[in-house]
Amino acid sequence: MDVTSRSEPTGIGLDGPLGGNAASMQATAGALARAESALAAVLVEGISDQIALETLATCRGRDLAAERIVIVPIGGAHAIGRFLTRLGPPGSGMRLAGLCDLREEEIFRRGLTEAGVGTPGTRAEMAQLGFQVCVDDLEDELIRAVGSEAVEALFDAQGDLRQFHGFQSQPAWRGRDPDAQLWRFLRSSSRRNLRYARLLVEAAVARDTVPRPLDALLASV
Repeated sequence: MDVTSRSEPTGIGLDGPLGGNAASMQATAGALARAESALAAVLVEGISDQIALETLATCRGRDLAAERIVIVPIGGAHAIGRFLTRLGPPGSGMRLAGLCDLREEEIFRRGLTEAGVGTPGTRAEMAQLGFQVCVDDLEDELIRAVGSEAVEALFDAQGDLRQFHGFQSQPAWRGRDPDAQLWRFLRSSSRRNLRYARLLVEAAVARDTVPRPLDALLASV
């Protein structure tokens, strides 16, 4: 789907400066302001997760603002306990959910326990509390969902294929697994990473291959 055909995720402009601490802080501040009147808050590690989930909601025909659901990028997994306590202490009435990478699963689990949200000992118990885990991370989930060839076709359509081929020819990445090359290329530029978070979700929706953690998380709120 054309990148210009949908409204942009809340507070994030694709034509403005993206990435870096300033953008992360601005996105978090905007989300926290909306959380003051929200019924549910979805805590995610960064802006790319926020874009992916807001894009999926739009593709599913949902209006998160009207539903009073806010997706909050917390600026890294280690902040999870602080945000859980701020937004949803037990009895506050705020529904909580969240998304993290596989390597941050234990940090989220510990944060849930310390904040009094629950005592999940397994990933399934985390899911029961509304918290999903990406394997290995968001980019990996989306690359597998869309498929290597389709991701390269998307690069071509966006004018990035030549640059990707140049990246593949670098000695450190020549001959490596295609999915690993795609992952590193996406992650090598914050602006590119955020732009393709949206495009890859749209591609996955079109193929009916949306990663399970994203679909399950959105369905839980």
